[in-house]
Amino acid sequence: MTARQAGLVACTRCGRVWPADVHTCARCGAPLSSRDPGALQRVWAWWIAGLVVYIPANVYPMLITRTLNYSSEATILGGVIELLSHGDVLVALVVFVASILIPVGKFIAIGFLALSVEKRRWMSEHGQHRLHAVVEFIGRWSMIDVFVVAILASLVRFDAVATINPGIAAVSFALSVAFTMLAAQSFDPRTIWDD
Repeated sequence: MTARQAGLVACTRCGRVWPADVHTCARCGAPLSSRDPGALQRVWAWWIAGLVVYIPANVYPMLITRTLNYSSEATILGGVIELLSHGDVLVALVVFVASILIPVGKFIAIGFLALSVEKRRWMSEHGQHRLHAVVEFIGRWSMIDVFVVAILASLVRFDAVATINPGIAAVSFALSVAFTMLAAQSFDPRTIWDD
């Protein structure tokens, strides 16, 4: 028997359990509800917003490099290809995984979780819960390439000789990461266990 079936609701802030007809936690003052009715709509809204800004993050330049006689603009995939052409296979692999595979995987995982709650079970509840935990964990490591661009831009400032500036894709990518993190946090994992 679940708490919900027993007519109980837990406070998501302090953890105290109350009867289902109580609407405010007397211990911490937080509003009580068995499930957040708008959680799935927020998941889809943040997911779509993240997808919309992820597209320009891959189309526009992430890094703009200028020297005395050379200027280049590199997209994420273009940077991976350039790193491979210089023989930096490990760095190219890290950039490819952090900038393309992980974000696409997060979009797929969050969309899968939201659809599996709506359409009901394509995998076990434990599997869905583990997938949600992985998405939550990966979220904090998704900004690696934005940090690298920011560090490069701040370190390489020889205005007469060379400059490195972040492109519009850096902002788009940062927004995409933030929006997918908000989508993952909006997901109510308790709905995984509902019948």
